Amino acid sequence: MSETHIPVLRNEVLEFLKPKPTGIYVDATIGLGGHSLWILKESHPTGHLIGIDLDASALAIAKKRLHAFKERISLIHGSFAQLQQLLETHGINEVDGVLLDLGVSSLQLDTPDRGFSFQNLGPLDMRMDERTPISAAQIINNSTPDKLIKIFKEYGEERYAKRIVRNIVAARSERPITSTLQLAEIVVNAYSTKAKRSKTHAQNRQKEREIHPATRVFQALRIAVNAELDNLTLGLNAAVTLLKPGKCLCVISFHSLEDRIVKRQFQQLAKTCICPPKTPICICEHQQVLQVVTNKPVLPSTSEIEANPRARSAKLRVAVKVKN
Repeated sequence: MSETHIPVLRNEVLEFLKPKPTGIYVDATIGLGGHSLWILKESHPTGHLIGIDLDASALAIAKKRLHAFKERISLIHGSFAQLQQLLETHGINEVDGVLLDLGVSSLQLDTPDRGFSFQNLGPLDMRMDERTPISAAQIINNSTPDKLIKIFKEYGEERYAKRIVRNIVAARSERPITSTLQLAEIVVNAYSTKAKRSKTHAQNRQKEREIHPATRVFQALRIAVNAELDNLTLGLNAAVTLLKPGKCLCVISFHSLEDRIVKRQFQQLAKTCICPPKTPICICEHQQVLQVVTNKPVLPSTSEIEANPRARSAKLRVAVKVKN
């Protein structure tokens, strides 16, 4: 599997990071090591890479794939939300570039036993880190209807959340919902019934052909299980703190919720002081920390999407640290 992994927006990431032999770089979501491989190649012969991932299975594959660079790479099992603490334990308090490649990995999607995909039969799990105490099945079977509606609406932007939850509650009253296909079928049935009652039936059917009805529910559950949005905010702050002035933070997101957080946090940290001239102490709290390099996200080319369909929803945002 690692041999077929294609890193998304690889050339664009390298263009912004500009890896050098003197640098220390962090791939905070190393996955199968696709981006890291090229960062190590570009920073030959002495550049160092720190690879972090929640998924122990992914780290094992990355370690094997990057074996030739073993003296130039450090692999850490953990969350980028604790990026600063993880690096401090390795004696590192500043770096020359950080990459966050968010979302679910090819390994997780393609391994049915991990429960991330609605297209393959597997346990309803979705934990990126198997040490995480709560699985998707526990959320689906134990949460109140109001909590499930909130998860589907906020994390999945699911317009049929209430009807889907009614169907889930009815199904789990008969037997626990434990598999991916079991949940996917419940969602599909909720969509079909709703579409039949809708005046915009044709439009709904067209949307269903473009996006599988279970997509948003599975996305929402994955985000909830792994606390992805909260961790993203923490990880961005940690990455900015660790960056040297003049160095880049690259973030690749795959859905609007992630991209919105990245965009807003970049904008907030790029604000400049608006205190009157000669004010001895800034009181506006708009100290510029970042310069946003990409006012609009960088998108994959048509040729990249054709070669790697999973790249189609990727968005790359980049910012440079301007001061400590």
